[in-house]
Amino acid sequence: MYLHGTSRINEQGHLEIGGIDAVDLVKQFGSPLYVMDEAYIRNQCRLYVESFRASGLPFQVAYASKAFSTMAMCRLVQEEGLSLDVVSAGELYTALKAGFPPEKIHFHGNNKTPDEIELALDADIGSFVIDNFTEITLLDGIAQQKGKKVNVLIRVTPGIEAHTHEYIQTGQADSKFGFDLASGQAAEAVRIVLDKPALNLIGFHCHIGSQIFDVAGFAAAIQRMGQFMKEIKEQFQYEARVFNVGGGFGIRYTSEDQPLPIPAYVESITQAIKTTFDQFSLAYPEIWVEPGRSIVGEAGTTLYTVGTIKHIPGVRKYIAVDGGMTDNPRPALYQARYEAVLANKAAQAAREVVSVAGKCCESGDMLIWDIALPEVEVGDILAVFCTGAYNYSMASNYNRIGRPAVVFVKDGKADLVVERESLEDLIRLDRIPARMLYSVAP
Repeated sequence: MYLHGTSRINEQGHLEIGGIDAVDLVKQFGSPLYVMDEAYIRNQCRLYVESFRASGLPFQVAYASKAFSTMAMCRLVQEEGLSLDVVSAGELYTALKAGFPPEKIHFHGNNKTPDEIELALDADIGSFVIDNFTEITLLDGIAQQKGKKVNVLIRVTPGIEAHTHEYIQTGQADSKFGFDLASGQAAEAVRIVLDKPALNLIGFHCHIGSQIFDVAGFAAAIQRMGQFMKEIKEQFQYEARVFNVGGGFGIRYTSEDQPLPIPAYVESITQAIKTTFDQFSLAYPEIWVEPGRSIVGEAGTTLYTVGTIKHIPGVRKYIAVDGGMTDNPRPALYQARYEAVLANKAAQAAREVVSVAGKCCESGDMLIWDIALPEVEVGDILAVFCTGAYNYSMASNYNRIGRPAVVFVKDGKADLVVERESLEDLIRLDRIPARMLYSVAP
């Protein structure tokens, strides 16, 4: 059994996270329940900062809030001195309401709406990452109307395909993100942006995918981007002062995953930048990265209660929990795999193989296939590991199921940071047309 962060098996034989018995967490907050190991999150933030500091290069670490965005998480990131990436008005508004410094916010996204751009400009955020030609014109126009000049990076797709699931690859030429390098679109974007009075080009951005274990992809992307920046310098007499190499650093979901330690990722990236920029006689830029999953992924554990058990002789034994694809759509989306334990029987040996089903009315609502566990009984608490990234943030109300609560745990204390959705919450925005209020069925 691989335990993440501060998790351990306590004297009662139960799973403990952040110094609190998981069984007690369910008793206090109910289930399903997202549990976030705060100490682990803070440690990951500090590892990135310390690793970049050791490189000697100027840097900025920005947490990619799409992985897990709440006001408490924004406040934690602020306390750790990181910047913040947002990709929507909702993520931006969450950060602003949490009191996050707007000058440390970067706005990503391939289809920023005029309303989102106005919200960001009015807040005086630090920078926009421009994704397409339409956005250049739109952002410049709105900024001019407001009398503002904004910092921008141009997102470039370097033509590198990361070895990951096709749905989370982003660096290949055929991508909805960024300006293609090979076709000349990226260079054309530079020409246009440099001519826009309200846009201040500070550098370039590239991102090759997510859940990446092999640093070779980063090195190849940096080499191509270095060549591109050299050509841009020669053609436009422009030298970037910021180079954002993206994120995508992998984590351990199962024993098959072998991610590198954070310092190893950072060392590989910074060394590749030094080598490449020396090769092309370019000044070292300020290096930006945007980790999300690698900061919060392994910090999260979802606690479920087993509700029903179905045994098909000679075929399979199903156990059904009180959550599923509504709180974790990743297995249904791209066959994501997870490990789990029975939190109330964590010290017991495995005795049977079961498959974990969710409660949604979908045959595809399966959280884990064929996992070895102690004998499972109704009422047991199942703890699924590594659910801190893209679980809460992708949760839905399918089947009109409320989204779970979220707690931060640290040093024996649990803090509720997101309340559980109630039945009343589910209908709060519903409206019945007046013409239907007094209708009578025939």
